[in-house]
Amino acid sequence: MERRDSIWDAKTVAEIGVAIALAAVLHLVKLWEMPQGGSVTLGTMVPLFIVALRRGPTVGVVAGALYGIFEGWVLSGGKFFYHPVQVILDYPLAFGLLGLAGFFPRYPAFGVAVGATARYVSHVISGVVFFSQYAPKGQPVWLYSLGYNAAFLAPDFFVAIVLTLLVWERVAKLSPQVAS
Repeated sequence: MERRDSIWDAKTVAEIGVAIALAAVLHLVKLWEMPQGGSVTLGTMVPLFIVALRRGPTVGVVAGALYGIFEGWVLSGGKFFYHPVQVILDYPLAFGLLGLAGFFPRYPAFGVAVGATARYVSHVISGVVFFSQYAPKGQPVWLYSLGYNAAFLAPDFFVAIVLTLLVWERVAKLSPQVAS
């Protein structure tokens, strides 16, 4: 039998740590912030997408989930915690889903779109279940949650896709085997 190296070697763990640290710093540069949570940042998701594209979906999901826990507990100080399931949907699950980009290293734009859309769906479900009281009277709660989350996630995804593609192009040039 052939010995297979673990995907959890020191380089990978270090890369996850650096990605989480970079994402945390980028999270602090807010271009716009929503009243009940959510913001457009200077590319918070980019380091997480790069890790997912470089290391695959398993590492990407773990990196995203760990970042989500860090953002929820440390960066936001838990100020947007209303229910344990809501916390999971809005933090570790939502950011973990960014790791789905790792399934598409040859098509990074598509991978980023898949990860970003999955994160959006997680936030929308959380909004429907836990934040319906903010919907204007007479407006369907699904419509409210779709719109509220799109208001900050669409521009944030645009920033992330542009920056991820710029960075990924350079990563692929430095390490051609990464993009293959």
